Formats: sequence, C-alpha cells, structure tokens
Amino acid sequence: MAVTVIKSKCPQNHGCPALKVCPSGALTQEGFNAPVINSAKCIDCGLCTEVCPMGALTLDEQ
Repeated sequence: MAVTVIKSKCPQNHGCPALKVCPSGALTQEGFNAPVINSAKCIDCGLCTEVCPMGALTLDEQ
C-alpha cells in the first residue's frame, strides 16, 4: 500500500493539517504547496488520509 497526493484536489492555500497527525514524519510541505510523501518513512497507517478535508491524500494498494 502507498499514500499518494492528488494535487488537483489540494487547494494549496493553507498549511496541510495531515502533517500534524503523521506519526512517522513522512509528510512535508514547502510553503502552501501540496504535501510531499517520503515513502521511505511512510508506514501506510492512513491517518493523513482521514484528516485531509479535501480527499487529496489516498491510501492505495500497489
């Protein structure tokens, strides 16, 4: 499984709320750009997908 960012759903006009809930620190954000996922740190817990109000973060099976 992997978390992906759907940039077209991310308004990119605010700080990403999912950064605060990621237990592994896998999400980063530069300015108000869409968040970036460090796949080496991501533990696929899905917490970020639950917090994103726009549905821009998804947990997909690979």
